[in-house]
Amino acid sequence: MHRHDLKTGAVLRTSIILMLALAAAEAVAGYWTHSLALLSDAGHNFTDTVALVLAWFAFRWQARPPDEVKTYGYHRSGVLAAFVNALALVPLSLYIFYEAYQRLLHPLPVHTGWMMLVAGAGFVVDASVSLALLRRAHGDVNLRTAFVHTAADAASTLAIVAGGFVIQQTGLFQIDALLSFLIGGLILWSSVGILRETLNILLEGLPHGISLDAVIAAITQIEGVTEVHDVHIWSLGSSTHAMSCHVTIADIPPSESNEILRRINQLLAERFHISHTTIQFEHVECDVPAHCFVPGGEPAAAPQPRSAEPQEKRRA
Repeated sequence: MHRHDLKTGAVLRTSIILMLALAAAEAVAGYWTHSLALLSDAGHNFTDTVALVLAWFAFRWQARPPDEVKTYGYHRSGVLAAFVNALALVPLSLYIFYEAYQRLLHPLPVHTGWMMLVAGAGFVVDASVSLALLRRAHGDVNLRTAFVHTAADAASTLAIVAGGFVIQQTGLFQIDALLSFLIGGLILWSSVGILRETLNILLEGLPHGISLDAVIAAITQIEGVTEVHDVHIWSLGSSTHAMSCHVTIADIPPSESNEILRRINQLLAERFHISHTTIQFEHVECDVPAHCFVPGGEPAAAPQPRSAEPQEKRRA
């Protein structure tokens, strides 16, 4: 395992310990201070802990090499973990909405001093974990999911501190319920976004940021390529993209077609970050140009493509 991977694993393990301790502290403080906002945030932190555990497990699992059964490897384990985690957060947010509504109708006195103190400590922990994850979340939907969770929780704990101060000054205990609505909304918003992204990967949709038309146009501009069709682009994981297509080229020697294949793969890797390709060439027989006439005054038949022996190139 690379040094970067070892550091990422250590960050995830440390984050799990910190978030679990914070969830326990907020649960106790929320029960003692009668703060639904703190209890809601404790629930959010607990799910964050589960998210981090899943992220750590998936991070370890997706690093496994391909085998004779999982020939693509285990890239999607992180995506699957992110999907399960985001799906679990939807009912949690709905439950928070329900409890917040009940507390809005029947507010309870809140001990604002302890509420602000615990929430302030929670903000420090959440912000620290979020920054650590952000440094390693680029290009990995699994780690980015964990970052979104902790960042949303950092925002909610900061809102609890501000809300506690307002309650202390005004005596409006309904603010605690309103803060719970805010936390529930943050959870639901982040979950829906992650569900959409992970479902697109699991259903082998077009990767985010890649245009099918742009890929086809770029390949067609390569000298020797006349047409591109039967194009499929999908993601093996959050940052590993694959593509298969048929490319029609002139009837040329194999050595020249190998050069075209090399240029196509270089283009896909550098411009579109597609590193795993399966490309089938089809040759066009054109002994007599289509725009010319054969003896007798009849135009030459239009060139007909014929499938050549597939030429494939795969990059892990």
